[in-house]
Amino acid sequence: MKLSLIITTCNWPAALDLALRSAADQTRRPDQVIVADDGSADDTRQLLAAFARTAPFPVRHCWQENLGFRAARIRNQAVARANGDYLILMDGDIVLEKHCLQDHEDCARPGFFVQGSRALLGPARTRQLLTDRDLKISLFDADIDNRKNLLRWPLLSCLLAGPVGHLRSIRTCNFGVWRADAIAVNGFNEDFQGWGREDSEFAARLRNFGIKRRNLRFRGLAAHLHHGQSPRLDLAKNDALLATTIQEGRTWCDNGLANHLTP
Repeated sequence: MKLSLIITTCNWPAALDLALRSAADQTRRPDQVIVADDGSADDTRQLLAAFARTAPFPVRHCWQENLGFRAARIRNQAVARANGDYLILMDGDIVLEKHCLQDHEDCARPGFFVQGSRALLGPARTRQLLTDRDLKISLFDADIDNRKNLLRWPLLSCLLAGPVGHLRSIRTCNFGVWRADAIAVNGFNEDFQGWGREDSEFAARLRNFGIKRRNLRFRGLAAHLHHGQSPRLDLAKNDALLATTIQEGRTWCDNGLANHLTP
């Protein structure tokens, strides 16, 4: 199958550089990379242009004006332009372990979406990584939280890969979904503006549609670079949108992916 890797970013080109280089270092490279850019300045465009010239896969840049946090909308634009059967969603502050995409491909199953995990790098380890531009991150490095998420253990991963019924810890910083399933629920709900819950609401509609969740543990490894917390000013409104989707069993959002698909 064809894999489209969608990387969401906003004004952190140094981190995006690591994410892109880790994508190029994969044992199973993506068939395309789409950078979903939520309003970055021109230095990100320049980085992508330089990377695309030597990248071992096609690179596309989806950009929208910076009008605040609109991750749902820019992800939909990227999904609309994806040509892969399977979508792997990552953030631009994520560094992928070299087997990450191979693990996602191996664990993809019809009727399921996949939630991966990530280790959390502390400030010192993040600074070191950005300075050295080194992709090697070890389970035994200092200044890492959730370091168990850097342990790759395929056999144990298979034993823990059964269906999961809850929506806790849904994060599209390491997430796999069939493109056809994303289209079936109209992608992300663009009514979500400001940080929070747009990914959980997307997963809730997938679940309501009959798509089950699998957790990818001890495979699909990724490390999250440290940064300050995003403002939570819209979180109450977004929580209410999520609650409505769950309570009413919604499978479709009116303001979603169809806005960007060619008829």
